[in-house]
Amino acid sequence: MAAQQQRPRAGRSAFVAAAIVTSLALASGPVHAVSSGALGVADPPAPEPAATAPASTAPAAAPAPPGAGPVTLPAPVTPPVTPPVTPPAVPPAPSAEPSGTPRPAAPRPAFGAYLDYGPSGVARIARLSRWLGGTELRVAHTYLPGDRWSNIEGAPGFLDAWANWRRQKADRLLVLNVPMMERNEEHVSDAEVRGLLAEGASGAYDRHFRALAERLVALKVPDTVVVLGWEMNGITYTHRCGPDPEAWKKYWNRIVTTMRSVPGQKFRFDFTPNRGRDAIPWTQCYPGDDTVDIIGMDSYDQPRGLSFDEQVKEPFGLQAHVDFAKAHGKPVSYPEWGLFRNGDNATYMKRMLAWMDEHKPLYNTVTDYCPHGVWQCDDNPRASEIYRTMLSGRTDPAPDPTAPPTKTPPTAPPTTPTPGHPENCSPVELGDWVEHWIGGKLCLRFDWWSRNR
Repeated sequence: MAAQQQRPRAGRSAFVAAAIVTSLALASGPVHAVSSGALGVADPPAPEPAATAPASTAPAAAPAPPGAGPVTLPAPVTPPVTPPVTPPAVPPAPSAEPSGTPRPAAPRPAFGAYLDYGPSGVARIARLSRWLGGTELRVAHTYLPGDRWSNIEGAPGFLDAWANWRRQKADRLLVLNVPMMERNEEHVSDAEVRGLLAEGASGAYDRHFRALAERLVALKVPDTVVVLGWEMNGITYTHRCGPDPEAWKKYWNRIVTTMRSVPGQKFRFDFTPNRGRDAIPWTQCYPGDDTVDIIGMDSYDQPRGLSFDEQVKEPFGLQAHVDFAKAHGKPVSYPEWGLFRNGDNATYMKRMLAWMDEHKPLYNTVTDYCPHGVWQCDDNPRASEIYRTMLSGRTDPAPDPTAPPTKTPPTAPPTTPTPGHPENCSPVELGDWVEHWIGGKLCLRFDWWSRNR
């Protein structure tokens, strides 16, 4: 998937409007800054790209899984103070940890969200973090447009905001989806795809990927995770594998070799098919361990009526994915995941988050726009509440997958708070650019002229 459209910017009129509102506020009453989320109107979600996840054949009359209620996180319990205990006469085995010694916390899997392909996607990261109670998002995820080679090379200025965000902290990840072909969403025929793959395998397009690698190194993000030729087992993209798997694998290997030849690079290459068989088993497209660093999977809640257990057990599904990665000694990832054919499915949300806690992917990024999302989409209140509850304020390490579950399945539907703005306060529309610059909407109180005061 790759969102392509740019949001318009406000011009000089936005500055004039801001000056007028500021003057009114100073002269007459307090002004409140209100985020878009607080007003209940989030920034418009990124346009949905063509066929983010393929539509599969669903069982004829299977209903969507029922939604689950809120997940109640247990309150922290302070252990009681007990007197020292005399050690036993027989010492523990040498491999046992001393009593009372805390185990080192395992690193928490990095997560984030796809929020928009351009600079506004970077700006929304901090706002989503606030919505999650201060939980830090460690992953930024964007896509290079696949319309023409000049954009696949990384057009000047396109990646600057993403690179700036990545460089601010050492433990952050920049995840970049990179098309393998131009005209990537133009429904090119299988016959033409076969010819293009043969050209790519012969080196015809090496220069474009060398240019991209040089640009990323120049931006000081040489450790970018490159999701190259994603969802290759489907039929959506020109960079699909099905028409000629052998040529596709040779082309992938050539791209990786070319990008790794650039001095200073530390790229990691993520092989990411769709969940399930799709048009071709994704294992037939695997190019080899030497050129793959991460084995990812794009996994949406589809087709209609398919339960989460079936998503795990289906051929080339979630379990096959983690088993394949383990056999090849690679970490897993989930660059795209979210709701889809089964609507506001809180059960899917709870189970998918638990699955990732258990299998500890290198990273995951939920696709956050309708119909898939949780923050920028008002269509999924129950699943959104599950996501927010399970991740809000999260600073603990990932749970031990061998430990028994501690959460009790919810039985009542959640109550989603209705966002709003401060009492007696009306938002003032200043345009997207000004609101981005000041960090939210302005809210002006109009009760200061009341005759009763």
